[in-house]
Amino acid sequence: MTDRITIVSTRMLAHNWGRLTDMTIDYRRRDGTVQRLRREIYDHGNAAALLLHDPARDTVLLVRQFRLPAQLNGDAPDLLEVCAGMLDGEEAPATAAAREALEETGHDPRALRHVCDVYMSPGSLTERVSLFIGNYDQDTLRHAGGGLEAEGEEIELVELDFAQALAMTRSGGIVDAKTIILLQHLALERR
Repeated sequence: MTDRITIVSTRMLAHNWGRLTDMTIDYRRRDGTVQRLRREIYDHGNAAALLLHDPARDTVLLVRQFRLPAQLNGDAPDLLEVCAGMLDGEEAPATAAAREALEETGHDPRALRHVCDVYMSPGSLTERVSLFIGNYDQDTLRHAGGGLEAEGEEIELVELDFAQALAMTRSGGIVDAKTIILLQHLALERR
C-alpha cells in the first residue's frame, strides 16, 4: 500500500463471480491524524469496452442486454451499451475488446484505438475499464452475434445513426457510463 494506509483487517464476505471483502484500514490524513475507515471492496477483475463505428454510414452498433442491478434500482433492465467484457487472465485490453465485439455482435473490428482507462465506481469497485473505438462495416461481419449463452448472454444488436445515439445520452435512452463516455469522445473527435 502507501505510507498513508495501514490495513488493519480483511474479511472475505463472498467469493463467487468476484470477491467482496470487508476491509478496515487506518488512513493517515494530510494533517497527520489517523482515521479508522471500514469499506466493502468488490473485485472481479478489469474489463475492456469497444464502441463500434461505421464512418462511411456514420452509424454505431450497440448491444441491448438484461442488467439485473438496473431493474433492482427501479429502472428498465434492458440497457443499450457498447460491447464489453472482462479481461481473461493476462489478456491485453485491446484483445479483450475485440474478442467481446466478435462474441456479442459478430463483427471483427478494425482500426481499434484506445481512448482512456476509467474507474466507473472507485469508491467500492477495483475494476478498471479500458475504453476503445473501432470500425465496423459489412466486411467485418463474421457471424450473427448475440453473445455466449453459456455466460447467460442474450444480446440484441441495435444499429443507430451516430447523432441519434448521442442524443439518447441526453434523453435517458442510453444510461450506461462507458457508452456515454465513448459516444461523447467520438463526438469530440469529429469536431
